Amino acid sequence: NSKLRHVEKDVLIPQIMRDRAKELCSDKVQAFTKCCQETGLLMVVKCRQENTALKDCLVGYYSDPSFYEECKAEYLKQREEYRATGIKKKRQKFTPTV
Repeated sequence: NSKLRHVEKDVLIPQIMRDRAKELCSDKVQAFTKCCQETGLLMVVKCRQENTALKDCLVGYYSDPSFYEECKAEYLKQREEYRATGIKKKRQKFTPTV
């Protein structure tokens, strides 16, 4: 049964999307984090370029319908395994296939 409840569509699948997008944009996450650590209170001004690059990367994934479908399929697989075993798995780190 692949029918989704409201909480699955609006909370659980988007959480997988956020986690995977952060992993896929990890170079931009690291650049922004490094900039913030180096500039302190001036980060709002000095890290604008890194922040924009990070937002663009994340939003690119969030707005991609095929990425949503991948994350939905991952969620449904996890849900099926949980229903079969009763054991909730910790989410594995995503490794992109090139």
